[in-house]
Amino acid sequence: MTFNDLYEGILKSAAENRRGQYLKTLGTEDVGHGIDCLLHPDRYAPVWKTEPCDCGRDGAPDCVKRCIFNAIKRDSAGELIIDKEQCVGCSDCVDACASRKLTQSRDVLPVLDALKSAKGPVYALVAPAFIGQFGDVPPGQLRSAFKSLGFAGMVEVALFADILTLKEALVFNKKIKTDEDFMLTSCCCPIWIAMVRRSFTQYTKKIPDSVSPMVACGRAVKKMEPSAVTVFIGPCLAKKVEAREKDIADAVDYVLTFEEVRDIFQAFHIAPEDMAEDGKEHSSKAGRLYGRTGGVSEAVKNTARQMNPKRTIDVRAEQADGTTRCRELLQRLMEGKVTANYLEGMGCVGGCIGGPKVLIPPQDGKCYVDLYGKASVYETPLDNPNVREVLKSLGFDSIESLLNDNEIFTRHFDELALK
Repeated sequence: MTFNDLYEGILKSAAENRRGQYLKTLGTEDVGHGIDCLLHPDRYAPVWKTEPCDCGRDGAPDCVKRCIFNAIKRDSAGELIIDKEQCVGCSDCVDACASRKLTQSRDVLPVLDALKSAKGPVYALVAPAFIGQFGDVPPGQLRSAFKSLGFAGMVEVALFADILTLKEALVFNKKIKTDEDFMLTSCCCPIWIAMVRRSFTQYTKKIPDSVSPMVACGRAVKKMEPSAVTVFIGPCLAKKVEAREKDIADAVDYVLTFEEVRDIFQAFHIAPEDMAEDGKEHSSKAGRLYGRTGGVSEAVKNTARQMNPKRTIDVRAEQADGTTRCRELLQRLMEGKVTANYLEGMGCVGGCIGGPKVLIPPQDGKCYVDLYGKASVYETPLDNPNVREVLKSLGFDSIESLLNDNEIFTRHFDELALK
């Protein structure tokens, strides 16, 4: 039995409410390891090895060469292992694995257990790149699909991307005073942040003290409903790692990829396109564009300009997508070859719409994100009354108060101990 056979079988049995019976029929050592991974994904790195591997006995295999975080090592017996403390979930090694014995982790079973037995409401927090991933259906139908599974509701993380856009625009206008000043975006991508923190530590002080939109959304939901269980849904494996980081682990309980959600829908025979419309879209164009390369810097640039139209120093952004290009950008910065004052990095080519677990081609994902951005009635977070309403409900009396140290939107990167 392959790992995929095991996964499909246990998911189907969970949907039919006979998981216990199915588990009793299994028992080999390899399958047992696979079951433990599926039942307890938090015990393992976000990349799993599904079978023993003897690749690269005479040298470094391709997966090791592709891992820029040195997360694939050999144990005392010479077996390749994934170091949970070093793996950030970029998924480059999975793409490089010629033997196809590496796979991305899955949190499906713990989420299904939470939907069945959680004491509080369970909310789906969908990443800005979600649009178009589950077919040509509006967000309201997807919301109904999640509710049919037992979720209390669906929250678009793009609304909190709006709020983080405000914060980064405020920081930019406050700190960038000369042509020599610059800052790095802290929003969105944990791979970008991990790269800075581990290999270019001198620039951590240039990262605004902001959490990602995912963390902001999870914390806000829990602030308003303390018993809530939060499940982030996106294209990214690295978000599973981010959600476990000690200083922000209070925000998101589980992370599912788009692929995992598709698997759940199929197992439970749920077709989003057949669902009734339940529309509650609250984000601006700025927040919706976070799903693709350039979206963050475009949002911050437009918002900073709107905040202070007379300001002489504008956002001059440079973007990098994919781990190789991100590293090259930071290397050029270190060599004094970058003239931009705002650097945006995304670990996947194309941004989140090019993540390892997207369901549609990245070019299609970009089209969907751009069209969804244009469809918003609000151009920037400053135009969006929903932003002010949420901030007020969370205890913020003004947009400027986002600059104050607070327990929801603040993260001090320069004070964090590296793994």
